[in-house]
Amino acid sequence: MSLRGFIFCCLFAISIAQNETNNKLFPEDFLFGAATSAYQVEGAWNEDGKGENIWDRYTHTHPEIVVNNDNGDVACDSYHKYKEDVAMLKELGVDFYRFSLSWSRILPTGFVNKINLPGVTYYKNLIKELKDNGIEPLTTIFHWDLPQPLQDLGGWKSEFVVEAYVEYARLCFELFGDDVKYWLTFNEPKQICPIVSGILSPGIGEYICGHHILKAHARAWHIYDQEFRATQNGKVSITIDSNWQEPASDSDEDIAAAERSLQFTYGWYANAIYNSDYPEIMKTRIAERSLAEGFNRSRLPSFTDEEISYISGTFDFMGTNMYTSYLVEAMDEVPIGDPNYNYDLGVKTYQPDDWEACTAPWLRLTPWGIRKFLNWLKETYNNPAIIITENGVVDDGSTLEDDQRVRYYRDYLSNVRSAIEDGVNVIGYTAWSLMDNFEWQYGYTQKYGLFHVDFDDINRTRTPKTSVAYYKKVVETHCLVDTCEE
Repeated sequence: MSLRGFIFCCLFAISIAQNETNNKLFPEDFLFGAATSAYQVEGAWNEDGKGENIWDRYTHTHPEIVVNNDNGDVACDSYHKYKEDVAMLKELGVDFYRFSLSWSRILPTGFVNKINLPGVTYYKNLIKELKDNGIEPLTTIFHWDLPQPLQDLGGWKSEFVVEAYVEYARLCFELFGDDVKYWLTFNEPKQICPIVSGILSPGIGEYICGHHILKAHARAWHIYDQEFRATQNGKVSITIDSNWQEPASDSDEDIAAAERSLQFTYGWYANAIYNSDYPEIMKTRIAERSLAEGFNRSRLPSFTDEEISYISGTFDFMGTNMYTSYLVEAMDEVPIGDPNYNYDLGVKTYQPDDWEACTAPWLRLTPWGIRKFLNWLKETYNNPAIIITENGVVDDGSTLEDDQRVRYYRDYLSNVRSAIEDGVNVIGYTAWSLMDNFEWQYGYTQKYGLFHVDFDDINRTRTPKTSVAYYKKVVETHCLVDTCEE
């Protein structure tokens, strides 16, 4: 049996049917948290010296692209209400709060020549409030909101932005590192590159952008390692996202297609960091299609041997976001034409109608998928310490009785606990999201929050949903049911 087939058989042995909740206690040192990001919750888009970012520009110049013409100008108003946010976290009893820094709030021009002290003070106050309440900050340096002046100069498709990011990251370590012990350099890098329509050419720009992000991540990690680790004693990583890719059948073709899909999504960024270089299947397929399209070399940039060595090992843990699963089928090669990432990947993915749906069209409840995904990470990347940095489900805001979210957390966490029994080194879990917020192109129509936010109220009143009581109990007892086994 091939290695690929062996891995599939091992994963297939993890039953899709999860009828009983795992009744084992989570380890005593297991960390529970909740998350948000700056643009999605802060508001105050032009207050106290903050500069314009790409989402400010995007939503103001193309409001029709977002549902209901929504934007993050006010959002949850966390810039003014951060103490209420921390009080909600205290009510939940979580160990940590994952939030992001707004590059434009700290550096309005994107460059370190102009540091905005009110922005720095805001984050210092937030971090102090967290620490005073026994909550650790898990801080994301960049969560999609590039300063507009840097975008005007080419953004992530230009090499110079690596230098701008590195200077920004070093400043963050200098300003906040004494109180922040967990850092994430980037959130979901594969979502960054095409994040605003028209910035990058499909199948060309994404790869250049991703190449620069990997370089920027590695530079930031090495800076922390060489300049700050000895005195600050923190940990630095990156958060990469993927859905679980389940073979649609036990055929060799579908098994290979599912593995390829994982490598083109998660492996695109993880392989260079946790193993070395891009996945071979990406290098091979993109090179072959590029040459057939008339290019003189692959559209996927290559790293030098020195760069491969420099990037490999730039992690202290693994951050991963996972929400749902897809079935994957092999498909015939798409005829050569315009470059396209999906053609490079060359698989068919879908979700069966009988998988439980929610109000997000792409998200069906597949708790069994997270156990399979975690086991795949263990086998593929030599079992690193993993923090699940996002996991959650959408409601439509019509009720505070979010029973589906309670079941989602229970069933996904049950499979996380089972993955720990499988030997996966999962050390933390983060609920997305602490509260309803601006959900990018969906505006305020999709609600991920444990706490409801009334966006029609100038006070942005927060109200706990049913899931708050459940998650609070899980955090307190480390148990998913009424009584757990040791």
